[in-house]
Amino acid sequence: MLRASLRASPLLLAASVRVARAFSPFAGAGAKPLPIVPMSGFPLNAVGVADVLKAPKWPADWPYAPRDFTRGDESPDPRFYDMPRFCFHVDDAAVAALTDFYGTAFREWEKPAILDICASHVSHFPSDVADFAGKRVALGMNEEELQKNGQVDSYVVKDLNEEPILPFEDNSFDIVTNVVSIDYLTQPLAICKEVARVLKPGGQAMFALSNRCFPTKAVDIWLRTNDLEHVFVVGSYFHYTGGFKPPSAVEVSPNQDTTPWAGGRSQNIAYLAVVRATVDK
Repeated sequence: MLRASLRASPLLLAASVRVARAFSPFAGAGAKPLPIVPMSGFPLNAVGVADVLKAPKWPADWPYAPRDFTRGDESPDPRFYDMPRFCFHVDDAAVAALTDFYGTAFREWEKPAILDICASHVSHFPSDVADFAGKRVALGMNEEELQKNGQVDSYVVKDLNEEPILPFEDNSFDIVTNVVSIDYLTQPLAICKEVARVLKPGGQAMFALSNRCFPTKAVDIWLRTNDLEHVFVVGSYFHYTGGFKPPSAVEVSPNQDTTPWAGGRSQNIAYLAVVRATVDK
């Protein structure tokens, strides 16, 4: 959905706590800001992406409140996405790392049918994806961007925040991808339930996360949590659908062995993690 961005705008790409909290819908609005505290069930001993979902202790019930999915800019999303942005939301190195990841992961299926949600002019699929994959569909907000996406066979223009329904039959896809856009969805549980519905038995969701965002359009829970907690949040969406097997996560960033973490936040400008969840049907 917010895949593409203008690299020349560091404000929009910032992911620091200071910037994020400044764009919270509750900043300066008279409501008391929620404190940034460890999330219930989050493994405090997690030191990397892969640790977060190894043995999470999920709360018994959905732990989020409606305010967690409010945004600083609640204007209609079609207005924000009206202008096409033909560039990337993350660095070239992160894009290359994700494409390499897809090149291996997609081949776990024979001729997989792939749906890319919150898509734009590029899906970051391998250049030879047409040689080994089946149908490929992009769903996004800007038709001009989607028309330029040469990695898919077809596209659908749809605002998932307005109507969190995927316009496809049950059991239509082997893989559903989402690249650095889950933080903009205001009804993520409904969307993940839809992802489970359209996945074929044995199918898998692959959601990529970065440490960048448009803070005015990101949901409040995202702005109040760090990179490791983001992995936990997305994993929890899959868990609470009741339609997926336990999710897992992997960091695919380049140079991750030499790039430090600080307070649960990656210092890697090309940070990228992927949360994977196999449908349980």
